[in-house]
Amino acid sequence: MSRRIDYHHDPDAPAANSIVPSVNVAVTNEAAEILLIRRSDNDNWALPGGGVDLGESLAEAAVRETLEENGIECEVTGLSGIYTDPHHVILYTSNGEVRQEFSIVLTARAGQGVDGGGHHPDGGVPPSAAGCSRRASRVPGLLGLTPAEH
Repeated sequence: MSRRIDYHHDPDAPAANSIVPSVNVAVTNEAAEILLIRRSDNDNWALPGGGVDLGESLAEAAVRETLEENGIECEVTGLSGIYTDPHHVILYTSNGEVRQEFSIVLTARAGQGVDGGGHHPDGGVPPSAAGCSRRASRVPGLLGLTPAEH
């Protein structure tokens, strides 16, 4: 399996050879829970998200990525921030790409596909996510945190 390796301020990190804007989505439900995914390519927890396809808006990409990865529909509600760091690079072992981090994080609320308790009907991993590099999970109590509050 190909892997994703993140380097943060690591002097031994490979040099970046690409930068690709991506969208991530902080999806919350009525129970004030935020949706996180656990990546199977590096076992890290992350917000759902990915690249913007040609012909789609940032908000459309956010909704599509959340639905593809989790089977959860969401409605974009705002902008959390734009995060870039030339000292955070991501090595994709499948093709040798070393990507400089560039992420636009949107906020959203969960729609259909999530019950009142914030759970996906099948326990968190919809059939559409089978074989995906990300698995759905949820972490309660993270609503409203900003990087300055961590």
